[in-house]
Amino acid sequence: MEAENDLMAVRLEKLHQLQEAGIEPYGGRFEVTHSTAAIREGFEELEGQEVALAGRLRAIRSHGKASFADLQDREGRLQLYIRLDNVGPGIYELFQKLDIGDIIGVRGKVFRTHRGEISVEVHQLTLLCKSLRPLPEKWHGLKDVDLRYRQRYLDLIVNPEVKQVFITRARIIRAIRSFLDSRGFLEVETPTMHPIAGGAAARPFITHHNALDIDLYLRIALELHLKRLLVGGLEKVYEMGRIFRNEGISTKHNPEFTMLELYQAYADYYVMMDLLEEMIAFVAREAVGTTVVTYQGDRLDLTPPWPRLTMLEAIKKYSGLDFDQLPTAEDARRAAISLGLEIEPGMERGKIINEVFEATVEPRLIQPTFILDYPVAISPLAKRKKENPGFTYRFEAFIAGRELANAFSELNDPIDQRRRFEAQMAERAAGDEEAHMMDEDFLQALEYGMPPAGGMGVGIDRLVMVLTDSPSIRDVILFPTMRPKEE
Repeated sequence: MEAENDLMAVRLEKLHQLQEAGIEPYGGRFEVTHSTAAIREGFEELEGQEVALAGRLRAIRSHGKASFADLQDREGRLQLYIRLDNVGPGIYELFQKLDIGDIIGVRGKVFRTHRGEISVEVHQLTLLCKSLRPLPEKWHGLKDVDLRYRQRYLDLIVNPEVKQVFITRARIIRAIRSFLDSRGFLEVETPTMHPIAGGAAARPFITHHNALDIDLYLRIALELHLKRLLVGGLEKVYEMGRIFRNEGISTKHNPEFTMLELYQAYADYYVMMDLLEEMIAFVAREAVGTTVVTYQGDRLDLTPPWPRLTMLEAIKKYSGLDFDQLPTAEDARRAAISLGLEIEPGMERGKIINEVFEATVEPRLIQPTFILDYPVAISPLAKRKKENPGFTYRFEAFIAGRELANAFSELNDPIDQRRRFEAQMAERAAGDEEAHMMDEDFLQALEYGMPPAGGMGVGIDRLVMVLTDSPSIRDVILFPTMRPKEE
């Protein structure tokens, strides 16, 4: 810290010298004609032409009356050649007062050095921002993971691969919108603050509206407002928005994350399966150029069709338990305990089935896989299966051992929905803070009539993780939630 303070003192002195010389250290508008990438890629046409570019100095190599520097913009780096005879003593003296990290604009001629490096011979130089803090040490860069997340701006400057992750993220989101728009879906926006937290099993964040003197919840899902739009006649809708869940932080979870939810009237969960695998393949081709990607050493083939198993089939395959032969909750509990799981007395059979699935199946679903037909007990918004009423028309899609998407044939029976909410409220009364709240307005909407529909939620951050080979969700969120730093 003392060394950094000494370096800052030197830079502050340079700042004062610049100001005394009449040079503005924090400039304004600068007309950029080309990026570093455009110059490299278009060299044959640009050789000998004048260009203007701007960016941050990342290296300076002075050699008397001629110097070299590396300028970095969003697209990468390019070498600058600054010669006293070309720029004159005033500009050359300014250049010699610059530090790594300063932001400059230059105009000059594109050429190739004797060593073959594409460069710009500078004729004009403008200081646009004097950097007062030194960047992380050249050879070691910014490696401290905690510091990288806290100071993402430094991470983006010194680790080019990080910048590429977020450029790819933007491509992914753009491709999703293109895919859905082309299929007649309407993008909408719904409230972020809800009087009732619904649409998922999660603990909400609570805030207070002073003027109305009421508590509100940051949304834990997009679902219930989008379904209201189906009632209103908007038959194909989607929203990509921030979701807030008051839960723990891990490599898979951040309290604030991005979710895509979409709903299509007159469809079912089979339509949603087809739509999802087609969309993921399209997005992968658009964003990274292939449907075969490597994630943390595993080769993943995103090409449709993806395998489909019911939850009970998957459990039997990976754990050996056959829940068709375990008809009671106590049977299921004893079988789960035999696998080493801790199951509370009185737990509902459907929840035990899910516990076994999460422990024995989910981590082994590396290739894209659909798991179908979840128990009613953990699916309060999904339509019951006619042939097996203890289960629902619900699927989850898994990639790399993680849930990527969750979808239903949506429950549109208001009487059944009320019973489900009442069961959830009983669980809340028993202490389950993640159980669904009663939503009378949503029930009223269903009573007016919601068409049969398929609906789906997709975790955008987890999709970006897969397509950028990022091990942690924090690697794909620009500013992840962090514990306040202790002074």
